[in-house]
Amino acid sequence: MESLKFAEKIIINQAPSLIFDYTQDYNSRLKWDTFLKEARLINGATEAGKGVRAWCVAHNGLGMETEYVSYNRPKVTAIKMTKGPYWFRSFSGSWNFKELEANETEVLFMYSFQLRFPFNLFKSQIKRILQNNVKQRLNDLKRAVEALPL
Repeated sequence: MESLKFAEKIIINQAPSLIFDYTQDYNSRLKWDTFLKEARLINGATEAGKGVRAWCVAHNGLGMETEYVSYNRPKVTAIKMTKGPYWFRSFSGSWNFKELEANETEVLFMYSFQLRFPFNLFKSQIKRILQNNVKQRLNDLKRAVEALPL
């Protein structure tokens, strides 16, 4: 089964640690992540970390449970889908935070997924939709984080 992958990045004028912490704080998640209408840690977790699971629901009503498979503050975090929409055979993503200069960070989102039949027949369209969503989320993150005090 073919894996589909893409990456999108943006430069944000804040420190990597601030951006990392802000993106992984589920109490603040809906302040910047306009793709989601619900975002919470589950199974009693109070903060993100390796092995922690989260539940997120998009505005279209589709939900996905994920598990953190990597959590290396302030550089990278990665998740894999544990439950989600049927058309995904698998789904994983990583967020990388690379300091370019003081208070300047490259934020890179990378996603990889496999689609079940017959949804794989629409792989180009699904990939394009997801990629557009990620671009919008990065722009929303930039606006929110750059408005935070240093």
